[in-house]
Amino acid sequence: MDLKAPISTVVPSLDGPVLLVLAHADEGLSGRQIHKLAGTGSVAGVRLVLQRLAATGLVHVDDNGNSLLYRLNRKHLVAPIVALLADLRTTLVDRLKDKVGGWEPAPVHASVYGAVARGDGDLDSDVDVLLIRPDELPPGDPQWEAQIAQLMQTVVDLTGNPAHVFELSRTELVGHLDTEDPILNDWAQPSLHLTGLPLADAAKLEVSAAH
Repeated sequence: MDLKAPISTVVPSLDGPVLLVLAHADEGLSGRQIHKLAGTGSVAGVRLVLQRLAATGLVHVDDNGNSLLYRLNRKHLVAPIVALLADLRTTLVDRLKDKVGGWEPAPVHASVYGAVARGDGDLDSDVDVLLIRPDELPPGDPQWEAQIAQLMQTVVDLTGNPAHVFELSRTELVGHLDTEDPILNDWAQPSLHLTGLPLADAAKLEVSAAH
């Protein structure tokens, strides 16, 4: 799945970016505005897409005097499908929350970072997951490792993209955050929380316990 534009999985043409813009818009937009927000194609190409979508009834066209304004017809039978396709990243994160939220043993913290969190990437990008393991759980614990393997397979099943899991114990977390290395800690921000304590709280609690 293209992590920057998941809708292209089903709508690989210029229609995909146009529908994505319309699905996220709360008011009518001109063809030029839609072209700018879509970030692809030409103004003429975007207008052709809008005309075609308007002919199906999926897009409403309002005459603003100086320009035509386009908006998604949210009552159309296809509109809920467009909304779902436009928000596949949220759906992915929700599915991963459900998966990791049922773990036993549970992680101290779990989040998604990298391309998914930034909203960029492409078909070859990894889905990056940060897991903070409880200190009392020994490395290589069979149940823990089995859960990670299942999570990685779930990512592939949901997206077609490989999963990359970055795992630390709570003690290791504090050491990594103390390095202040932006490359080493590229998982710290931005990130999308899945389960457990917020990352900053997990680190603070460990520091407090150490003293």
